[in-house]
Amino acid sequence: MAGASEQNASAFSAAELEFLAEDEMIEIVPNLRMDPLNFISGDFGPFRPQIATQVPLWLAVALKKRGKCTVRAPEWMSVDNLSRVLEAERDSEKFQPLPFHYVEISRLLFDHAREDIPDIYMVRSLIEDIKDVRFHKIGTGLEIISKERTYALRLKNLSAMEANIVRPFVTKALETFYKLSSSEMIQESNHMPNRQPQATNRGPRRQLKDR
Repeated sequence: MAGASEQNASAFSAAELEFLAEDEMIEIVPNLRMDPLNFISGDFGPFRPQIATQVPLWLAVALKKRGKCTVRAPEWMSVDNLSRVLEAERDSEKFQPLPFHYVEISRLLFDHAREDIPDIYMVRSLIEDIKDVRFHKIGTGLEIISKERTYALRLKNLSAMEANIVRPFVTKALETFYKLSSSEMIQESNHMPNRQPQATNRGPRRQLKDR
């Protein structure tokens, strides 16, 4: 139980990741006229009917809930792009580049702007397939770590959720490998024979005469 709690303490919850993803920018098309909105995170607007503008995802969701805008799905959420990404994920051992919060962004849009996403059922299916393929790669990588001793690991193009899942296990594994290596080095140093410094032979000494 203690080990599980330590791992959970080093990871974000799904709600925390979603909160972080809400700062990502997204395009909306307002249906109202409104002056700029001033927030600590920045100024957004002005808003004019049928004129697209960029706002944080949290603001887009808030306006969408009030019927004040439609949301334009990001280009990476198109069926064509997701199909290419899925094919590339299956054909390569590397992770394909996707938005860092692609899981959280898609979930928020599915929940709050589903009618604004073209081919939503195909988009949802492709994203789930991409997640499954990437999770399989992660599992394969963790198996390699468990079998081979390593002191550093580079995983490029992981998303926030994927990095959040991997981080506790990878950190624990690297710590274990480091401790094992340190103990082995100590044992090797203890078994090394003590070598006494050898005196340098400077030849016979010459006696000094008394003056």
